[in-house]
Amino acid sequence: MTDSQPRYTRPGSLAELRAVAQPPEVRSRRNAEHWVASLYLRDLSPYLTMALLRTRISANGVTGIMILTGWCVAGVLLIPGIWGAVLGLIFGQLQMLVDCSDGEVARWRKTSSPAGTFLDSVGHYSTETLIPIALAIRAAGYPFEAPEDYLWTTLGMGLAIVIILNKALNDMVRNARAAYGAPKLTYSVSESAPQPGLLQAARRIARFLPFHRLFHSVELTMVIFVGAVVGLFIGGELAMRGTLVFLLVFGIITLFGHFVAIMTSKRLRA
Repeated sequence: MTDSQPRYTRPGSLAELRAVAQPPEVRSRRNAEHWVASLYLRDLSPYLTMALLRTRISANGVTGIMILTGWCVAGVLLIPGIWGAVLGLIFGQLQMLVDCSDGEVARWRKTSSPAGTFLDSVGHYSTETLIPIALAIRAAGYPFEAPEDYLWTTLGMGLAIVIILNKALNDMVRNARAAYGAPKLTYSVSESAPQPGLLQAARRIARFLPFHRLFHSVELTMVIFVGAVVGLFIGGELAMRGTLVFLLVFGIITLFGHFVAIMTSKRLRA
């Protein structure tokens, strides 16, 4: 939905804003909402959106704030000890709050565009690349001692690559379908379900133990926070090293499983 003349009128009430900016057809889409958005952030975001609509900031401008907030997640994680992890957890939630508001501003002002979708992807891709690097620096300690500490920074770079490849698989599916001229995915259960057999059993296990959901910025900050709490008892660097190895192992499993699930589902069928 685009409009060359955005409307700068303000909603008369939060109810009016919600009716336009949080329509059921948007919130009911499968995989449309992160669980913290459904849990509580969509209840808070209209208050932020209402404040933003009092200004002339564009929806893309709000997305720019979301990107910077995401980079702050990684930045504050460089603060040693528990407080860096606490601030990372807070900024991770704040990024998701702003992420809710940029779409609400776009829907109210009728300025949704491909540029906004692109910037949103930039925000999430860059944040989820920087967080593993920040975690690796925490694991290595500072100042670095060569060559042993570079093992941890290398593992962190590996985790960043695994996370980005896992995210990119979904984009690869959409690009492949678009290049072939196939219709857009509906993200229905039947469309995503793998063929019967072992993979369906693995999918049921993943629903019970959803470790594949650990690699969004929100979950990453939560895992790092838990690791930092453990670090109060066993030592910060040791806890961060264990956290990094844990995430890397399950990241590789998730990447492989995601690829196999795509190839055995209906997502790449015309």
